Parts: sequence; C-alpha cells; structure tokens
Amino acid sequence: MILDDFRLDDRVALVTGGGRGIGRALAMGLAEAGADLALTARSEDQLLDAVDEIGAHTGRQVVEFPADLTDLDEIDSLIEAVIAEFGHIDILVNNAGTINRAPALEYSAEMWDEVMSINIRGAFFVAQAVAQQMVDRGSGKIINIASLLSAIGVPFIPAYTASKGGIGQLTKSLAVEWAQHGINVNAIAPGYFRTDNTRPLQEDPERNSIIINRVPFHRWGDVQELKGACVWLASDASSFVTGQLIFVDGGWTAT
Repeated sequence: MILDDFRLDDRVALVTGGGRGIGRALAMGLAEAGADLALTARSEDQLLDAVDEIGAHTGRQVVEFPADLTDLDEIDSLIEAVIAEFGHIDILVNNAGTINRAPALEYSAEMWDEVMSINIRGAFFVAQAVAQQMVDRGSGKIINIASLLSAIGVPFIPAYTASKGGIGQLTKSLAVEWAQHGINVNAIAPGYFRTDNTRPLQEDPERNSIIINRVPFHRWGDVQELKGACVWLASDASSFVTGQLIFVDGGWTAT
C-alpha cells in the first residue's frame, strides 16, 4: 500500500535547529510518521520544551543534544552521542541557521561570518559526519533546508541569500557524489513562513503587504505546511528522488 511507503517506523532522525520554528515543526512531522528523534540546538531550554511537546504528542523517543554547530569538535561529539543513544541515524534534517539584516554597504565581516559559519559551513560538516555512518549502512536520507532565496534575491540579507544559494548547490553536489552509497540528498526551500526570523517582516506594514500580495495564496505560510514535504523526502516514497530543491512557497516562484 502506497501510504506504507510514507511511514518512518524504526527510523532515527537527527534534526538540527530543532528547538523552534521550522525545525520543531519538521521534527514533529517526522515523529508523527513514526520516527524517533535526536534534536539539537544551542538553546537547551528550547530543546527541552520541544522534547516534552513532541514526545507527549507522538509517544516516540525524543532526546535533546545541545550543540554549537560552528564548532567541528562539537559536531563530532554530537554524532557520536546520537549513535551511542540510538545506534544509527537514518535521516538528517539540516535546518540550523541564522540571519543578520543590514544594507549590503554596511554589512560587517562579523555579520557575514556568523551567518556563513552556521548556514553553510555547519550544514556541510554535519552532513559529512552523518554521511560517514550512512555510507557504512548503504542508505540514508539527508534533507537540507534551503530557501526561496536560493532562487531569488532580496535586499538587506546578503549573507543569508548567499548561504541559501550555496545550500542549493551543495545539495546537488552531495546528491551526485553520495548516490553510489544509497544516500538521497534533497532540500526543502520554504517561502515566507511565520517564524521568529521573519517577525521583522511581518511587523513591517509595507514589507508585509508586498509579501502577501506577491504570494498567489495571499498569505504567509504556516510551518505545519512543511511537514508533508519533509516526511515524503525522509521516506521510501521518495526513493528515486535526489538532488532536488522542493519549493514550498505558496506559488511565489511560479509567478
């Protein structure tokens, strides 16, 4: 039965940036489909809250692993700890990220480096560390979180836009290289969703109006609407899909 292909029973998923926003919603979706979860983020308080909510709602095993993904030693320690707890990692959702806003003419090196160290450097080295054990098992699903801005440009977030463009290309490169090991690498590219990162835009009447009028559905997305794409890419239902950016943007890129 086709719906069975979407089940994630007996799978273990590692979700970075899993304490809030998009990461937390995707983690919930994976657990609802049957996966056990390892959640990581820098904020232990956010993680504990997410662990309690997801575990109570789904009955799945959910464990928190606080970590700073800008530190390569912490990445190695994180993967070792998850393997020690669960035995393996079947699914990686590479979601951790940050954003700094400023006009490009005023953008500092510190702002640039902070975004790049988390959004693209951290994402690559987490994928690398997870893939090393996926290669040994001959299978795995890696889901990077790209962005609508992987395809378009907007002002005042040059580092974020560059990092998400890089995620799109990194996804394709890893997909081609790791297919021989049975690893699918894809990306979800969200459009404008209601999250803490987009709150400044939501609260700016002019920018909010521009965004809503540009989206064919004429509204912001809800993070719950990203669950389906994530579960599909994490499941056997997408076994012949790799190297793809799946835009979940309310039709923005179709216009």
